[in-house]
Amino acid sequence: MITKILSRALLVNLLGWRFEGELPQMKKYIIILAPHTSGMDFIIGRLYSTILGLNLNILQKKELFFFPLGSILKYLGGIPVDRGRDTNIIFQLTEKFDSNEYMALAIAPEGTRKKVTHWKRGFYYIAQKANVPIVVAYLDYKHKVVGIKKIIEPSGDMNADMMEIKNCYKNVTAKIPNNFSIGNIHAEA
Repeated sequence: MITKILSRALLVNLLGWRFEGELPQMKKYIIILAPHTSGMDFIIGRLYSTILGLNLNILQKKELFFFPLGSILKYLGGIPVDRGRDTNIIFQLTEKFDSNEYMALAIAPEGTRKKVTHWKRGFYYIAQKANVPIVVAYLDYKHKVVGIKKIIEPSGDMNADMMEIKNCYKNVTAKIPNNFSIGNIHAEA
């Protein structure tokens, strides 16, 4: 309770952010959060999830998991990912969804804070294999709004679903706008 109060005081009162959208009333889902152009995105997202009472698991690059930061990140739900090796993370996370009654997994679809033209698709494959919906969440620094745009059930038509997802971010302003791109939403190959 005290962490919710402190998180709200920091995010709303001190930093001036507000919330939009409804938290899904589901036991399992993947939440994608974009744009991801700054380390501040993690802080804003973490404060928001604490206020909502979400117990999130968050995919993060393994290089962040050094002592003592690694222990803190794991406590906060961090899951280290080796981006340079094929570790079959999709299979591992599908099993984790299957073995838990409740699970919310947060992923930045760009996969990095740098500008990319093609988003990672792992979140989509995980959602499809684990049979869970994708919650489209956003951070808009221009308007200081964090929230949820929509919930998408993977249809199996990845290109159509990715177009729908990326369209949710058309008018969202990143912390570092030059580092954010939704790419070509019509040619996602």
